[in-house]
Amino acid sequence: MTQAQSSRSWIESANDAATHFPLQNLPYGVFSHGSQAPRVGVAIGDRIVDLSVLDEAGLLPAATRGTFAAPVLNRFIALGRPVWRETRQRLAELLAADTPTLRDDAALRERALVPMAGARLHLPVEIPGYTDFYSSKEHATNVGRMFRDPDNALLPNWLEIPIGYNGRASSVVVSGTPIRRPNGQIKLPNEARPIFGACRKLDYELEMGFIVGKDSALGVPVRVDQADDYLFGMVLLNDWSARDIQQWEYVPLGPFNAKTFGTSISPWVVTMEALEPFRRDNPEQSPEPLPYLRQSARNAYDIELEVALRPQDAERAEPISRTNFRAMYWTMAQQLAHHTVSGCNVRVGDLMGSGTISGTTPDSYGSLLELTRNGNEPLKLAGGVERGFLQDGDEVVMRGWCQGDGYRIGFGEVSGEVLPAPKIEG
Repeated sequence: MTQAQSSRSWIESANDAATHFPLQNLPYGVFSHGSQAPRVGVAIGDRIVDLSVLDEAGLLPAATRGTFAAPVLNRFIALGRPVWRETRQRLAELLAADTPTLRDDAALRERALVPMAGARLHLPVEIPGYTDFYSSKEHATNVGRMFRDPDNALLPNWLEIPIGYNGRASSVVVSGTPIRRPNGQIKLPNEARPIFGACRKLDYELEMGFIVGKDSALGVPVRVDQADDYLFGMVLLNDWSARDIQQWEYVPLGPFNAKTFGTSISPWVVTMEALEPFRRDNPEQSPEPLPYLRQSARNAYDIELEVALRPQDAERAEPISRTNFRAMYWTMAQQLAHHTVSGCNVRVGDLMGSGTISGTTPDSYGSLLELTRNGNEPLKLAGGVERGFLQDGDEVVMRGWCQGDGYRIGFGEVSGEVLPAPKIEG
């Protein structure tokens, strides 16, 4: 039998081929319901399994005792890969159609299962540090052609190292949190000095992020072939970007205020084990990377991605872009190896963004900067609405999933509505 045929749950909504959360997925998140404090749960179908309840009932591995009645996943993640695997296997058994333990215990089932529609989802991890990479060759080429030499779009270092910068962990927020338009310095083309004001070119960036699952020691690099022990899971990520503020400030040290005002992530962390069936061959890299970046394992992942935009007062979000994470030039294993090769240590809960994910065709670009050529060719939406960049009241919705045989491993969505900039005297 195929995985899809043999992995049915007694929770009927988990058996729907369109659900993002079948039995094969079991992503972790943090939720609250009613007056209860936030705690760790697992998504399945249209339900959340309260792992603190199963823990109290003695149904989960002994090593996890006491880790799920917590407002973040960090304590559980720190237990390590063997415990992640054992816990996921135990949950899959408990939720499988032919396992009566939880299925036939009405009282326990009532306490352990929470309707997802009635729950509040929280930031799933405490994030000690955030790093954003720039790993899509198509995106880097598109941007280079717009702002530099069209015939030499990539800078010489881009094909040699995974370019990245240290971001701001304190402004990472969970899906559904509104994002306020930032203020900052903007240099207009015909003015000698910058002005101060609200960002005029607010953009989204379609990204994926991975959560670090293991501490490393200061001064000790993580090798590419060790990455599996350090990757807990993945989330959807929208790295909001103030293009006009960034254009003025990024020389010589890179983005600052143009990025620090907000980064949104999806509430469910999909484990690398759930994504294992969707590993694919690595992208061709030329020139061959230096030895510390060479990889023998398949580290690319087949993840379908979609961006939708809902203008203020519109009934629904309209899809505007579709691409795939598999297109990324630098893999997560290479990003982690390069991040630590200097001796930089990583910590449980660290978040690392992929960088904007763009494909080879205009309908697969991962930002409005590319879709509208820096606002010069506005995007046409339903009802005659046009967008060069985001306006106040717009909502951006990103979705992602891996398509299996009759089932999906989904990430849910990450969304955020743009609020007006605060009034500040410049």
